[in-house]
Amino acid sequence: MSEHYYTQRPTVKHDVNVAQEELRGKKYTFLTDAGVFSKKGVDYGSKHLIETMQLKEDAKVLDVGCGYGPIGLSAAVMCPKGHVTMVDINERAIELSAENARRNGIANVSILQSDLLEQVKEQRFDVVLTNPPIRAGKEVVHRIFTDAYDCLVDGGSIWVVIQKKQGAPSAMKKLESLYSEVVEVSKDKGYKILKATK
Repeated sequence: MSEHYYTQRPTVKHDVNVAQEELRGKKYTFLTDAGVFSKKGVDYGSKHLIETMQLKEDAKVLDVGCGYGPIGLSAAVMCPKGHVTMVDINERAIELSAENARRNGIANVSILQSDLLEQVKEQRFDVVLTNPPIRAGKEVVHRIFTDAYDCLVDGGSIWVVIQKKQGAPSAMKKLESLYSEVVEVSKDKGYKILKATK
């Protein structure tokens, strides 16, 4: 059984890589490694979410399944008066996110190892962002939507990027069963950005 990026403690041999990315007009340097999602550079779905998401400058944001940090760190730059909490089950991803926050001079973040939203379930957020771990299965993805609902303030929203052929219709249905309004904000190259408001 090969290991997945949602493994708690990856044992795959380290293969550290430096990715240079421009996201929303800002240049970033990301340290990546084997055993984390999209180690060669920021994947298209995450980029699409970063370019599409709308955040207030003082928002309290949660990034679920942060990987090495592109979505959460971009959100932190967009919310200079706010704060972003980044969670992932993968301890290697957590270490990389912390290092990438430091490398890019981003201080308004908290980075926690957490199985989905376990470590933050007592906290409340204005926005939840997620590029969910599709390969972990529908049950896990739908649990993120359910748990996020409980962590959002009234009027708060979750932004999700999902591929049409990897479960977008069932994701839409699940979100509609939980949230008062669900809209498809954008779609490009088979990726949809869904925004669901509590």
